[in-house]
Parts: sequence; structure tokens; C-alpha cells
Amino acid sequence: DTAPVPGIEWQVQVDRAKAAMAGADVSSVGAAIQLITNGILVGSYRPDDAQDEVDIRVRYPEEYRGVSHLDQLRVSTQRGQVPISSFVERTAKPKVSTIFRQNGQRVMYVRANPAPGILANDKVDEIRRWLSTQQVNPTVNITFRGANEEQQAVSQFIGVAFTLSLILMGILLVTQFNSFYQALLVLSAVMMSTVGVLLGLLITGYAFSAIMTGIGIVALAGIIVNNNIVLIDAFNYLRRENPGWDMQRVIITTGCQRLRPVFLTTFTTGFGLLPMAAGVSIDLIGREVEVGGPIASYWVQLASAIVSGLSFATILTLIVTPALLMAPQAIRQLLREIEAHIQTFQKKLTTSGVKS
Repeated sequence: DTAPVPGIEWQVQVDRAKAAMAGADVSSVGAAIQLITNGILVGSYRPDDAQDEVDIRVRYPEEYRGVSHLDQLRVSTQRGQVPISSFVERTAKPKVSTIFRQNGQRVMYVRANPAPGILANDKVDEIRRWLSTQQVNPTVNITFRGANEEQQAVSQFIGVAFTLSLILMGILLVTQFNSFYQALLVLSAVMMSTVGVLLGLLITGYAFSAIMTGIGIVALAGIIVNNNIVLIDAFNYLRRENPGWDMQRVIITTGCQRLRPVFLTTFTTGFGLLPMAAGVSIDLIGREVEVGGPIASYWVQLASAIVSGLSFATILTLIVTPALLMAPQAIRQLLREIEAHIQTFQKKLTTSGVKS
């Protein structure tokens, strides 16, 4: 961290008059003190395996570098060795630390790397819970930066991209199907695929990545709607070409005709991405198969999101979409039955009132 570290800074005051009487000067005192602290620079040297020069400094051995040895220092004069304690006064002062400012505000940085196997998001949440229990000065503003700041920016971008993609797909579907209900029915597959992605993460134990998993969800939104488009387009075609068929027959025929194309689309995409989702890298030229390599591991979360979301949404599409296509007619039939029961009940009441 960059917080000010409390400490002591020793200041050496040289009495020039006493030093002159002893035949010493300030430069000799400074050189003697440097032998205890950082050392006297006598030259530089550049090793053969380095590009920068290395300072060559001369100083006392480590056991003779304590603060107490300052009083034992001696300087050479014309009268011989003279202890500097006779004309030097040593005082302790508070250490002056470096102050960082950003946009006129004083800032302090606390940096850390997560241990192996520890997620940074979990640690950030833990630190936030701990901060909520502490009495922090209200004038102090705590901001999480680094990977957390980048993840928030990426999440915001992916959220905007996902929303715009849904809006554009909705506009195109409404213009093609001429039905808001069928357009919403197609877009419902996106919600089912998102649920499938989250279930896949729970099963595989992978963490949710705002970048790779988020991109996988956005890419999956453009893939999974094809199944619903195929089903609804075939439904509209059969209903238009066979006006004498009832709704149930149209839906069953649609499912039978489009079952194979939907499954083939899902299987080809899923099995094509399955090696990548499992972290397997296949080098066809070098004839090598690597499991858990750096390249394959980078795309595991993206591939697993597409595979799990596509598989889950396809199964639900074949069940939910036909049911929702039947729902409007079923609701209308239910309302007609309720209305018929109400009319029958009213007639019974009227008949009983006339008899009485």
C-alpha cells in the first residue's frame, strides 16, 4: 500500500564553529555518515548480461550500520581522528512520507493479487462486507479499481450490446411475422438459453466471467432464435396452406417436420464446440492432443456457455414453443366455455324466476 508509514528520521546538525576548531568540514562528516547509510558512490559497473549500470558503493559491514554507531564515527583531520559527536548533534524527527494526489484529491492505493484458486470477485465482496461493519470516516471515499473496474466496464458494454441486439431482432421479427406475440415467442428462447448457461456454470463449477461468458450469452442469442424461427415459420405456412386443419394438428405436424432440422442444428454446434468446452486442444498438423492447455483454457468459458445454453434452450423450445403457440386458442376456448356456462346459469335463473 501507499499509506504513510510512521517512522523516525534522524537529522544531523553540524556545529560549523566547533567543526572548524577541530579541523573538520561538513563534506567529511557527510562522507562518514554515508558509510553507515547508503554508502559512498565510487563508480559504476555494467555486467555483460545487463543493459543498465550498477552502482559501486562503499560502506561499513552490516553489523556496524546501526544508529548507535553514529556517535562512534570519526573523521580524519590534521590533528588525527576526531569523533563527530564532539561537534554534531543528532535529533529524531517524524519521518516525512510521500503523498500521492489525483485530480487534487489525496489518494492511497492498496494493491493485492488473489492467491491461487481464489476468485478476485469473492475477495472484493468479502472486503465490502467487512467495510460495512467498520466505522470509516465519511469523508473517505473507497473505490475498487483494477480488475474490478475493468469487469464493470465490460459488463456495462455487454449489457448495452445485448439489449440492442434484442431490440434489433425484435424489430426484424415483427416486420417478418407481422405479430408481436410470435416475435416475443421467438425472443423467449434467449431467456431460456441464459438460464441454461447459468445451470451449466453450476454443473461444471466454472465461475461467471463478465467477458467470456457474457460474450457467449450475446452470441448464443443470435444462434438459439433460429430454432424458434424455423418452428414458427413452418407453423404459419401450414396454417395458411391448410385452413381446414385444427390448431392441434397444425402444431403436431410442425413439430414432426422441423424436429430433425432443429436437432441437427443443435448437435452440430454443440459437438463442434464440445472439445473446446472440455479444454481439449487438437493440433492436426503436429498430431498432438493437449488437455488443459493455455489456448484451450482461454476459450473454455465461452464454449461451455454456448454448449450448455444451446442444449437447454433447444429442449425447452421443442416443448414450450408449441405449447405457447396453442395457448391463444386454448385461452379463447376457455373464455368461450366460461361465457357459455354463465349464459346457461343466467337462463336457469330466469326460468326459475318465471315459474315462481
